[in-house]
Amino acid sequence: MLFISSLPSSYSCNSKDENTLLQIKKHFNNPDLLSTWSPATDCCTSWTGIECTNGRVTLLSMSKDNNLVGHIPDQIGDLLELQSLEMSYMNLTGNIPRTITKLKHLDFIFLKWNRLSGPIPDYISELKNVTFMDLSYNKFTGPVPGWLTQMPKLQTFQIDNNSLTGPIPNSFGSFADSVPNLFLKNNKLSGKIPESLSKIDFQAVVLAGNSFTGDGSMFFGGNKRTVQVDLSRNKFEFDLSKVKFGKSMALLDLSHNRIFGKLPRELTELPLQRFNISYNRLCGKIPRGGKLQTFKSYEFAHNRCLCGSPLKKAC
Repeated sequence: MLFISSLPSSYSCNSKDENTLLQIKKHFNNPDLLSTWSPATDCCTSWTGIECTNGRVTLLSMSKDNNLVGHIPDQIGDLLELQSLEMSYMNLTGNIPRTITKLKHLDFIFLKWNRLSGPIPDYISELKNVTFMDLSYNKFTGPVPGWLTQMPKLQTFQIDNNSLTGPIPNSFGSFADSVPNLFLKNNKLSGKIPESLSKIDFQAVVLAGNSFTGDGSMFFGGNKRTVQVDLSRNKFEFDLSKVKFGKSMALLDLSHNRIFGKLPRELTELPLQRFNISYNRLCGKIPRGGKLQTFKSYEFAHNRCLCGSPLKKAC
């Protein structure tokens, strides 16, 4: 998405920032996407995808140009007041340059839908003000970065649809002040979930489309404020009868696992908006009440011996 600043400013574009942006434009061979980037106009008021505060560039947004290829330019690190960086839906290759660590005010990182590859660099942990990082739909490999716990303000980490391998790091049991939403869908992750995560109160955790095994019930708890849990398409195996749910649970997908037991009655008390337990080993009567009967029968189908509405099978 492109952001075009049209607000009048009493500050003209900082000359160092302007020069840096023109170097970035040259790095990408002067693409049509950046045709408004001209020394004849002010970068803060006239350049596509640029926003400023007091004459300093604070937002750089380039996206949706498949003709724009190459690496993320090292010059990114010279936009010293940058708070939001978006280079998405392009054809960027290579990895994230080390110069990004110079951006001490960086808050948002959007680099999704590119062809970035290699392990996620550990020097990103030096960016202590980042709250949102989306690296989805790339070709990153290697482990889930355990150093996320060193980013004290991180609220959301998205790395869906890459090729990360290995388990969830043990360090994820030590998130302190800020517990980020974790979106790790459709990677090549495996192993058991560390027991230490049972004391972490995630608002959202999405692990769908991996090869996790063992117990996944540590993401639940009667006192937790969790809103979304998606463990679908893994190999989790635990007794759903014993699970206690927090009152905020709204998006729950446990489909395509090896989960057994009965459906807890407290599911009828939850503000469910999405619910799928199909393709498991569940048994017993589906509790009546709440939102459960509003879901489709296929969202309960292919279990061992579930019965009752919305399934046609009577008990």
